[in-house]
Amino acid sequence: MDEVDRKILKLLQANARMSLKSIAEKTFLSSPAVSARIERLEKEGVITGYHAQLDPVKLGYHILAFINLDVRPEDKPKFYAYADEMPNILECSYVTGEFSMLLKVAFQSTRELDLFIGQLQKYGKTSTQIVFSTHVGPRGVEVEPQAD
Repeated sequence: MDEVDRKILKLLQANARMSLKSIAEKTFLSSPAVSARIERLEKEGVITGYHAQLDPVKLGYHILAFINLDVRPEDKPKFYAYADEMPNILECSYVTGEFSMLLKVAFQSTRELDLFIGQLQKYGKTSTQIVFSTHVGPRGVEVEPQAD
């Protein structure tokens, strides 16, 4: 990956809908060359997808929370299958520390969150933090030049 690839990645992270023509102008390449680079970055797994960032509150999801869950190792496959089917789970990460899972969830009400936590507790102990506000929202990773 060279500096031009990094520039393309920065531009796409800022605006995934940026046209090939605009990217080409900013990288001093032709549109077909940009297209070929993006296709290669996708095939290499550097670019894993393109997403619209939505405002959950405007869609009725007023409750955003982080839930720590302690899942026994033997229950992980069953829990992962459950998590895959739950659309309210926005993210699920296997983590270090007192709890083994960290979930980011969105619900329309605290009642729905409470019912969900009750279902989760069949997999282990939980600890929940409800988000009041978010100072820094989702953003991409820094695309820095690699050290030689």
